[in-house]
Amino acid sequence: SGKNNEDRFAVLSHRLSAEDPTPSVFAVLSDGIGGHRAGEVAAELAVDHISQMVAESNGRDPLKIMEEAIHSASEAIAHHSASDDERHGMGATCACAWVVGDKLYISFVGDSRIYFLREGRMQQLTTDHTWVQEAVEKKIIQAEDARDHPNVHVIRRYLGSLKLPEVDIRLKLNDSDNSVQAQKNQGLALQPEDILLLCSDGLTDMVWADEIQKTLIESENPKAAVQKLVAQANERGGHDNITVILISIP
Repeated sequence: SGKNNEDRFAVLSHRLSAEDPTPSVFAVLSDGIGGHRAGEVAAELAVDHISQMVAESNGRDPLKIMEEAIHSASEAIAHHSASDDERHGMGATCACAWVVGDKLYISFVGDSRIYFLREGRMQQLTTDHTWVQEAVEKKIIQAEDARDHPNVHVIRRYLGSLKLPEVDIRLKLNDSDNSVQAQKNQGLALQPEDILLLCSDGLTDMVWADEIQKTLIESENPKAAVQKLVAQANERGGHDNITVILISIP
């Protein structure tokens, strides 16, 4: 679409350590905020810092490791922003999914999302940190009006803010899960054929959740699903960068 790509991502696959051969797959996606290529720099810092700290960790306390990694990345972005006038005020979102053995842990800041598909039912595990999401929760606006609201991209939490962002560790398996229940869902035991999808708002601005679900169910393989989702978003005038990571449990 001719604009700078302000999305960055990384996927790491490794064994936790020489002593602990547990397999680990970690995925992180970040969408940068700020003009003059500042968003790109912020997203790159976010992904580099987070993935490096996760790779160097022992994986024993995934939520704590991710929180520390995200905070470290946020400080790096804030420091960079303060030292460079052109990049003042830059920031980034992040969505992290970490599968340790067969258990899933997630953490996130901003409005990049993680979806989960099991046996034909898709659930958004994350909750957007946006003005619109808060307004829907407080019943100020209706959910169906959220999409076209002028404040749809006003983010309440991001990496690079002066104050460290609160890292969200709610994993919502049902829309009715309260915060306590959602946090207890961490460490979810994954089953064969479960699918995890991480994406930036470039996808969800253009393609509805039920359409994403349909594509995931009908596609022959993960690669085909990703290509179709990106194509759908672009056909509708994808005005933003579109990044999709799909993890399928064998």
